[in-house]
Amino acid sequence: MVETLADAGLAEEAVAGVASADRKGDEPALLALAERRGWPLRLFSAAELAAVPVPNPSSAVARELGTASVAEASALLAARAAAGFSNVARAAGGAAPEDRPGPGSGADGGGVPGADLRAGTLLVEKRIGRAGPGERGAATLAVALAERQWAPQRGELHLVGSGPGPLELLSGDSRRALAAASVWVGYSLYLDLLEPLRRPDQLRREGRLTAERDRCLEALDLACQGLRVALISSGDSGIYGMAGLALELWLARPVIDRPTLTVHPGISALQLAAARVGAPLMHDFCTVSLSDRLTPWTVIEQRLRAAVAGDFVVAFYNPRSAGRDWQLERARTLLLEGGRPASTPVAVARQLGRPGESVTLHTLADLPVEAVDMLTLVLVGNSTTRLEAGRMVTPRGYPGASLA
Repeated sequence: MVETLADAGLAEEAVAGVASADRKGDEPALLALAERRGWPLRLFSAAELAAVPVPNPSSAVARELGTASVAEASALLAARAAAGFSNVARAAGGAAPEDRPGPGSGADGGGVPGADLRAGTLLVEKRIGRAGPGERGAATLAVALAERQWAPQRGELHLVGSGPGPLELLSGDSRRALAAASVWVGYSLYLDLLEPLRRPDQLRREGRLTAERDRCLEALDLACQGLRVALISSGDSGIYGMAGLALELWLARPVIDRPTLTVHPGISALQLAAARVGAPLMHDFCTVSLSDRLTPWTVIEQRLRAAVAGDFVVAFYNPRSAGRDWQLERARTLLLEGGRPASTPVAVARQLGRPGESVTLHTLADLPVEAVDMLTLVLVGNSTTRLEAGRMVTPRGYPGASLA
């Protein structure tokens, strides 16, 4: 195998993986090779392999396995399955000593259903390696080139929460992830806030505000090519951020096509708003997004009623936009109808941590609904929350409780 790659002018590091027939998937030499080299192993059925035209078909192999080719066909299928990921793909068939391709080993390029069967090029046609002195068996080897890079086992996808905006509020964990990444992917506003930390050698990939899925797919695709990618959200990536969608898309891929995925927490708008106004989150609290773009309003109302019944401190995300200008007023009505006192303290925090930051204190009765927009977080106290000395505080216990 090493000699074959060298003869073709290929480095071992260029190998994306191994592939073979599924009937060869339990052979120790093949499994040992894949594990020792860290190469993912993909297996194809005889029917899949038989459909691939190859330059060197074998009638003997066809009688034994139901396909006229294992090495060349699996190498080509692996390269084609990459459908966009490139790197050298290698494949083999037969039985082999320890440091040769195991029976039916081969290179793999990924696994995307519907890959173009015309893609992929054989760099090395089938070669048969014979066993050396004291060894048994043989190995067949073929090498194919995918159209695009594919190396998810080397790639990393990092979900980074950038915090509210100021670099001093960026966590050390997030800083390290950003520094190590080769590519930053995110909405332009969030990337702009972090731009002072980006080096010239780090690629910046911008996306539209509402195109979250596209950004996740691009970041995942880049990571599958073997790159270290930072997918950036504001606040905490796991709180109304990109982590959930990215994880869903990651889980939808075959295990062999998944780069490593790490979520890095950040400071949320809720935390910064609470710090600005005092200590309103000392008892149980919840967050509710008032955007019905992804959640039916009937579900949102159900959650609002539950929050009132449970006497939770409530933080409203996405409270009001030009196209959704009635939801916040409706939410206030539900709180009042549910028994939340009109005197309940409310904090209105806009542009937290950014130029033009504004944090004001009100009551539920005089909440300035018209002044609220999508850059605002609204924090409503519970029945025990009070305003004192310009601060909003929720006691840790209800009246009569003791901390002793």
